[in-house]
Formats: sequence, C-alpha cells, structure tokens
Amino acid sequence: MQSNRRRLIWAAVSMPVLILAALSFYWEIRHSGDPIEGFEDRALDKAARSSRIAAGPDAAAPRPISISRHLVEIPKFDLASQFLRVWLVSGANICGALREAGIEVGEWKAASMRNRDYECYFQRIYERDEVRPLSSTFVKVRGNEAGDIVEIRAKIVGPKTDDQGRLAPAVLRIFETIVKQACWRDFEDTLASIQSLRDVEYERFGAYLSFTREAGSENSFNFAFGLKATSASQARTRAYFSTDRWLATTDPRIPQASSASIATARPHQPIALDDGASTGRNPGSSGNCG
Repeated sequence: MQSNRRRLIWAAVSMPVLILAALSFYWEIRHSGDPIEGFEDRALDKAARSSRIAAGPDAAAPRPISISRHLVEIPKFDLASQFLRVWLVSGANICGALREAGIEVGEWKAASMRNRDYECYFQRIYERDEVRPLSSTFVKVRGNEAGDIVEIRAKIVGPKTDDQGRLAPAVLRIFETIVKQACWRDFEDTLASIQSLRDVEYERFGAYLSFTREAGSENSFNFAFGLKATSASQARTRAYFSTDRWLATTDPRIPQASSASIATARPHQPIALDDGASTGRNPGSSGNCG
C-alpha cells in the first residue's frame, strides 16, 4: 500500500513537470526564427533609410525624361524605299569641269552684290545680223552660296554640224560634260538625240532634261537640266530624309562622307568631286561617279 501511494504521488508531481517541459520545448521551436528575421528586417530598413539620406531628397522621385519623337517614330518603309535624286556635284566643281573641257566659263560666284544667287556662265557670239545673233553659244550654271545647283541652261544658235547633220564635237562637249558630271547615268542616253539635234524631253526621279528646237526658229535650240522634286512622292521622300527630322549618328563604324549616307541623311548637300577629277582625268567622263 505504501509503495502504491508513493507511485501515485510521484506521478502526480512529475505529470505537470512533463507538461511544462513539453510546452516550453514547443514554444522554443515555434519562435526560434523570429529573432533572426527581425534582425534582418531591421538591417534592411536601416540600409534603405541610409541610402535615401545619402542620395538626397530629389533622388527619391525619378525625373521625367524627354525623348524626341524622331527617336521613337516608326519608319515608313514606303517612303524609305523610294529613290531620291540629288546632285552629286557642286556648282563650283561642274564649272571647273566645263573649263577643263574647253568651255571658257567664269568662276562660281555671286551673280551681283545684292543677289544671293551664284552662277558661272559662258557666252560667245560668232556671227550676227542687225537684229539677232546668227551663230552663238550660251551656257549658265545657276545655284546658291552653299554650292547647290538649281538649274543648268544653255542655248545654241546656228550650231556647226557635219555632213550628216550631227552637232560639232566642240559644241557637243558642253552637253556631254554637264550630263556625265551629274552622274545620273540614265540621262546619258539623251546625248544621242542632242548630237542629232532631235528634240528630247526626259524626266525621271525628280530630275529633268530638255533639248528642244525654239519655236519659230529652225536653227536655235534650248537646253535645260536640273531637279524638279515637286511631285508628291519626291516631296515626301525628301522630307523623310531631311536632317531636321533625324538625329545624326555618332557611331564611328558608320561612314559620314559616303555618297549613300549623304543621299539619305543629307539629300540637299552636294558632294564635291575629289581632287583627281580636276587634275588629269577627262571631266566629261562618268568615271568620277564611283
């Protein structure tokens, strides 16, 4: 009886102890991660506050960035794929080429003190009566101070011809030099008609050439050559490639002086011929066109 009583007492005393130990162990396991997580959270909050203080009050809110619409505008491929005719020679260079071909045109200079137009021209009257010239040659290259060519005009009266009615080589050289220096190879086919003194009017990709007999005169011919980019497609294409529309590239891998980049990025800028074109090569040859 005493032995049973001791066991009951021991059980009654040890039971609460075991329960308290179990609860204590469970509590320890349940909250063992809290101190570490709390410490990490406090450390991150402190670091964030420190960075905001170091950066200053303005750095907390990002400033809006203004981006030009030209940088994000979607290209219009129907315009980018169109051909845009441009002069590949300056007024001063084509005047020099005419002089080398034997046509004594003057220097490229302002037309007058109050006129911003630039030009060079040649005029020679070989024979005349009391009213008009019977045999003469006139050539004028007209443009602006930047060297851009506006138009080239010529007039021949009573030109010398051979037995087959073809234009004398000395006069034909004027038109050969002008057409070939322009580097528009599709216009070179008109030279055969000019040599035979046949009317020809040709217009393509914003450029035009005309060689026609003057009305009321069987022995007088007018010549005109230039750009006529007034069609809707040419005007839109020129505006699309304007330097006012697109920012110039700073990539050193992209050449800045090539004819292709000039034609697309700066269509109004003439490309001067290299020095070799004025020293030893035939100015009437299209070999300068690259």
